[in-house]
Amino acid sequence: MKRIALIGLGMASGPHAKSLLDLKDRVKVAACYSPTPARREAFSSAWGLPVTGDLDAVFADPSIDAVMVLTPPNSHLELVERAAAAGKHVLLEKPLDISMDRAERLVAAAEDAGVKLGVVLQHRFRPVSTALAKLIADGRLGQLVSASAKLANWRPQSYYDQPGRGTKARDGGGVLLTQGIHTLDLLISLAGLPAEVSAFAATTPVHRMETEDLAVGVVRYGNGALGTIHATTTAYPGLPDSIELIGTKGTARIEGTKLFVAFHDGAELQHDDGAVGGGVGADPMAFPHHHHRAVLADFLDAIGSGDPARQPKVSGREALKVHRLIDALLRAAETGRREPV
Repeated sequence: MKRIALIGLGMASGPHAKSLLDLKDRVKVAACYSPTPARREAFSSAWGLPVTGDLDAVFADPSIDAVMVLTPPNSHLELVERAAAAGKHVLLEKPLDISMDRAERLVAAAEDAGVKLGVVLQHRFRPVSTALAKLIADGRLGQLVSASAKLANWRPQSYYDQPGRGTKARDGGGVLLTQGIHTLDLLISLAGLPAEVSAFAATTPVHRMETEDLAVGVVRYGNGALGTIHATTTAYPGLPDSIELIGTKGTARIEGTKLFVAFHDGAELQHDDGAVGGGVGADPMAFPHHHHRAVLADFLDAIGSGDPARQPKVSGREALKVHRLIDALLRAAETGRREPV
């Protein structure tokens, strides 16, 4: 049984606490760290897990095999560096960090130390996602000619009124890096990384914030396929995220928890995750924890395998791909030119 510690007990900790309790036969929680006494007390009361205010003790404890880092993005690099230096594996909440430079340094730190790094991009673990991935791998859609993604979230102004929310200094960006990263990572896992992009980004009159709450782009893939990207937190009251893939043999569309596929030979396929899917609306945490649990189970499989080649499904190196795409979209919006990914 692996021993794990949580670092950061804020909004993101709930689904992870539920997942750890579900998998208590595989993992023991050694400590849950927050520098804030009130937050430690609230977390302990809610979940019955041990808490600590001593981060140095967490990293110094040789019995702790891994840490889950759930802190704001601008703290990730230094925490992963400390974990790597202590020989502890890391499961990291998205994004990797606030810039490409810091993200690349973070991944390199884990790789150089020989510790495994998993990133919480849980949309890949949705049943509709794995079903569509298998169809693509089996060649059922044929050659892809178009691959697009849309995220239409709603966040009220009160969400961005929280200190640091939507700023470059703490979050690194707006809708693309904070919300859209999940849908874009899933798009990449299914269709591959685009070769180049054109884009626009804006802060609309809906919000008062530093970074973008609306971004649209056109992408071209290496095989010539084209697609669009649309991401926003201005879409009241919030709509299901969607991915559309068009191939030479059929068309597939994920819309929230549902998958629809129509083939040229007349066959059709539908799949519905039901309550296991993600939520829509203003509450960013209004979703079940099943996919977080799948991320954790995969991470435990990876660190318990004894095989250096067995990495988490979304490793640090794999997560760098979606950061490259987001960086290219924002760069294209700034320069007004096509930008390579």
